[in-house]
Parts: sequence; C-alpha cells; structure tokens
Amino acid sequence: MITTKRTINVSLILLKKIYKIYHVGGEEVRALDGVDLTISKNEFLAIKGPSGSGKSTLMNMIGCLDTPTSGDYEFEGEMVHNMDDNQLASIRNRKIGFVFQTFNLLPKATAQHNVEIPLVYANIRREKRLMMASKALTSVGLEDRMHHKPNELSGGQRQRVAIARALVNNPSLVLADEPTGNLDSKSGQEIMDVFDALHQEGNTIVLVTHEDYIAAHANRTIQLF
Repeated sequence: MITTKRTINVSLILLKKIYKIYHVGGEEVRALDGVDLTISKNEFLAIKGPSGSGKSTLMNMIGCLDTPTSGDYEFEGEMVHNMDDNQLASIRNRKIGFVFQTFNLLPKATAQHNVEIPLVYANIRREKRLMMASKALTSVGLEDRMHHKPNELSGGQRQRVAIARALVNNPSLVLADEPTGNLDSKSGQEIMDVFDALHQEGNTIVLVTHEDYIAAHANRTIQLF
C-alpha cells in the first residue's frame, strides 16, 4: 500500500523480487516474500508495519547489513546482492548514514569526536575531519555543543549528534530506524523537523517507524503486512 505526495523519478535503489528466507526448527520463515521497491533520489520514504512484518529485515537489506536469499538489489548501479562482506562494508561506509533509536554514541567522547568517527575509518586527515564534523554539527543546530559529552546533552541533542555523524560523509542515503523512539514528543518533533530540513536540502531519507504521525513527514509511505 503506497501513497505518494509528489513524483520523483531518478532511481537510487532498486529491489526486485527480494526474498529473505530463514529455516527455524525445520520450518521455513519468509521474512521478505518477493519484495519489489524503487527508492528515488531526494525521496523521503517511510516504512511502516507491525512487529514481525519484515520492517527490520527490509531495513537491514536496504542498509547493506544483510543480503537476500534471492532477488536483485542495485544501489547507484552497484549490484549489492552479489557482494561479499567486505564489499558490503564498503557500500555502508561510502554511501549510507545510519541513525538508530539508541543513538549509539561513545559516552566519553565529545559530540565532535563522535561525529568524526566515520571519517577516521575513511582515513581523512585530522584537520579536515574536525572541519567536516563541525560543519555537520552546525547543520543540525549544535554548533554550541561540539565539545559536550553525551551525558551533558539532552536526548534530542544526542540524536542530533547521531544525525550529524550520519551526514558527515555526505552519504547517498540516510537510513533512520525509529529515530524518535527514545524521545519525548517535543524532542521527537524537533528531530523530525531536522529530517524535514535535510530532505529539503536534497538528502534521500528512508525512515522505519510504527507511528502514523512520524510517517506523515515522508512524501511516500510503504506499509508492510
């Protein structure tokens, strides 16, 4: 079931007949059962569904954290379904920024250092890392919190740090898994305002949620059953 607010037609991701099958206790479990999905550049897509509908499996597939049992996955012309673990890691590092419900920040590191981490793995020199991390934190309104540690920040500010970290490599896709799940309603709305602004700036966002009011920020919603 798909609702669309506007037409976007430059493809970023193509999923064709994607199956993910597990064998549990002699039973075959189809976590994904022949999924076809196109995600366009500069799209804000929400994925909704009840527990057990395959949201997490689909998110892991899109995020190159897993590969399908069968089917084709193309990401900017690269055939993901044929990749080994090292190649999948390369796609994740180069093209995808992750935002998780639990923030996943280093507790003893400053906001700036937390945002720097992907750049360390990308072998970016320190001077440039600091500049890029500062720019990313400024883009989410935390220019005055760069040297604060997570325990000195509110939940909403911690999630902004996580968003800045996801953006720092200028990824092709921002993938957010229940990004407001650990926040109060006011902080959650502030985080969604950040995502709205990022989308208006041209970022492609895929957001997994079970909340209607969160999904309403997207320009397309896919419901899994």
